[in-house]
Amino acid sequence: QLQLVESGGGLVQAGGSMRLSCRFSGKIYSINPMGWFRRAPGKQRELVASITSEGDTNYVDSVRGRFTISRDSAKNMVFLQMNSLEPEDTGVYYCNGVGTWRPGFWGDGTQVIVSS
Repeated sequence: QLQLVESGGGLVQAGGSMRLSCRFSGKIYSINPMGWFRRAPGKQRELVASITSEGDTNYVDSVRGRFTISRDSAKNMVFLQMNSLEPEDTGVYYCNGVGTWRPGFWGDGTQVIVSS
């Protein structure tokens, strides 16, 4: 059974840090690229960070240098360390696969609110 469970969100002041966690189940996730997506208020969901099964990472320009994505293949988990948070980082964060192979469902996400 496929499952995606995000956690770690909350309220933080600008300049602060937060670490998001995603627990997934399903071999298809463990062998393919995974990513963190953000749905900001009034905007479409966007991919902000991704990581391959080999550990290669990529980031959208707005978070590069501030966010770090990692994965623990043994525990079927993906993490997003977010530093120097800005109000523009506010949104609901989801983890999911990256690519056309991705199954067509999403977890509940975790809400991040950055106050100015």
